[in-house]
Order: sequence, then C-alpha cells, then structure tokens
Amino acid sequence: MIESMPPAEVADSERFVRLGLDADATTVAYTREEFAQWLKRFFDLDAVRSSDLVLAINEALANAAEFAYLLTEHPGTIDVQAEYHSGERTLTVDIADQGRWRTPPADPAPHNRGRGIPLMETLSDEAAIDTSSAGTRVRLAWHGVTRS
Repeated sequence: MIESMPPAEVADSERFVRLGLDADATTVAYTREEFAQWLKRFFDLDAVRSSDLVLAINEALANAAEFAYLLTEHPGTIDVQAEYHSGERTLTVDIADQGRWRTPPADPAPHNRGRGIPLMETLSDEAAIDTSSAGTRVRLAWHGVTRS
C-alpha cells in the first residue's frame, strides 16, 4: 500500500504552496491567515486589495472544505498553489480538491447561500473553475501586483 505524503509547504517571494491540507474549517482558517501574512511580507498591496485577495481565496478554500467531500466516507484534502509572475506582475492562485462538484443554487436568496463564486469573480481580475470527475480547480488571478 502507498502511504499518503505529508502536507507540503513552500512560501517565498515567488510561491505560496500548501499541498494535502485537511478539508476542514480549522485548516481553512489557518491557511487563510498564512496566505494573508505571505501577501503582507512579499507584496505592496493596499488594505482593500489585500482584503479582496484574502477573501476570494478564503471563499475557494471554504467551498472546497464544505462541499467537495460532502457525500464521501472519508475526509479529503485541498491544495493551494499561488505563483507570482514578475514579468506580467500577475499573481495566480489555484485551489484544488479531489472531491465532487456540486452545482450552486440558481437563486441563492432562499438558501442564503451560493454567493461564493460571484464573490470570487468580483474580487479577482480573472476567475475560472474547472470541474471533472477527478475534482475541482479554481484559478484566480490579479494583475498589476507589485513586490514590496
């Protein structure tokens, strides 16, 4: 039997990587804070833009933790990979799970739910969601990001 790999962590001026995170609320909160600290350390962002990035990432992480493994027997994992492209001054962030995609409600009002995806789209310069039987990947991008 193949043993699972321990979680991997990288954080430098080019990348923020967390692989194999437990898909739960505690891990999401911890990762959100680590990501916020990484942004603060390496990038020149005003408070509003920094909050936008952190909130968008939090939405993607929370959605993966809450919905991707909802009907599975075992808890799953989430991968986060952020990369800074200095030539384009673009920051891209991928949040991936190996769970099952659940279609959001068409009208979120009756459930008071389903606002995460529109929020991610509004808070980022680019947002894409790729779904397959192998899981879901959310890619968010921000342009005009400069290093501190």
